[in-house]
Amino acid sequence: MAKPIVKPLILTLLSLLLFTSVLASSDSPFIVAHKKASLNRLKSGAERVSVSIDIYNQGSSTAYDVSLSDESWPQDLFDFVSGNASKSWERLDAGGIISHSFELEAKTKGLFSGAPAVITFRIPTKAALQEAYSTPILPLDVLADRPPEKKFEWVKRLLAKYGSLISVLSIVVLFVYLVATPGKSGGAKGSKKKR
Repeated sequence: MAKPIVKPLILTLLSLLLFTSVLASSDSPFIVAHKKASLNRLKSGAERVSVSIDIYNQGSSTAYDVSLSDESWPQDLFDFVSGNASKSWERLDAGGIISHSFELEAKTKGLFSGAPAVITFRIPTKAALQEAYSTPILPLDVLADRPPEKKFEWVKRLLAKYGSLISVLSIVVLFVYLVATPGKSGGAKGSKKKR
């Protein structure tokens, strides 16, 4: 009674395995995008946001008519300083990477979370445009009150970087000093005995 169930189950598993292997070896692009943003405080008190978006084609064929659009920067909060939030490329070859960056200046203070950028591209075997999304950015605390840099901040950075080296060298120097210098207490005892 168990034998009639086993044979269809094995055939189903084999056909599923064959179907997934055909899908895995299909000739199509696979777009992955990473969006990064960093804050740069200017001496004038203004703050700029540098945004860069890297687009990777992890697939096995070329993506055509690649277009990037990042509309997550409202005009009432940011002004464009350089570049713009959209860009187009004719193609992105398999295994290739393209990058786009722009810079904005913040107008108002507050916490800002940007949405992912949208990447559209065309595959020759499909009529409809394909879409991919970048990673979202972490929340940015724009124009936040930051404590001023302290006078001895450079000492902290040096100690953080070379602290272990300084402690090892101090121990070695102390050891050499103790071995090389004669003990005063032993010399004093010897001179008392001679009297």
